[in-house]
Amino acid sequence: MRGLTGTGPTPGRGMFRALGAAVAVPAALVLSLSACAAGGTGARDEGPAHGDPVAGTAAAPPAVPSATASRTPGRAGAVRLVKADPRVSAEVKRELKPCVADEYPVDVSYGNLTGGPAEDIVVNVLTCGDAVGVGSYVYRREDGRYQNVFQAEEPPVYAEIDRGDLVVTKQVYEKGDPVSSPSGENVVTYRWSSGRFAEKYRTHNDYSNAVGPDVSPAPTG
Repeated sequence: MRGLTGTGPTPGRGMFRALGAAVAVPAALVLSLSACAAGGTGARDEGPAHGDPVAGTAAAPPAVPSATASRTPGRAGAVRLVKADPRVSAEVKRELKPCVADEYPVDVSYGNLTGGPAEDIVVNVLTCGDAVGVGSYVYRREDGRYQNVFQAEEPPVYAEIDRGDLVVTKQVYEKGDPVSSPSGENVVTYRWSSGRFAEKYRTHNDYSNAVGPDVSPAPTG
């Protein structure tokens, strides 16, 4: 595994396993369901664009139509939530298609993030080809309907629940980094406060370029 510097939440599975690199990923999911196998995409000229995620407020996000609002949606219901959500970008919706048969490239987690009347739903949308996280969303049940209260659409991105907090991990690429070898990662912890997610902690980890399968130990003797 490539070396890390810095401290913060311990990354878990999901997109980083899917990227094909032996990279640490955010802490354990309450419940996750992965879709597609990993594959390579080659080198990139430049790393992906990075921006701030959108944290919803109690009044801002529109209600997402859902036939399953009376109960916690399952995986198929979570896919329908994202497809029907007007705040989800067209690019992410294009990726949200079955990879094989009716298997969609999503990871879904359930847990108490916002103190609402039902479990909150965290949905990560991945690519079929290499399972890179292209969008992460949190849905909260309000007035019998699910609301989008958080989203991040700057790939590679992955969100999960860690002891009641929302932890979002983004891998950082420098120019020339292959998709399997990012230069580092940003790990941001959010906590629900006053009707929105507020950033609480931020950690940056740089990956060592000196450790890898091509590095041989110096001869002795």
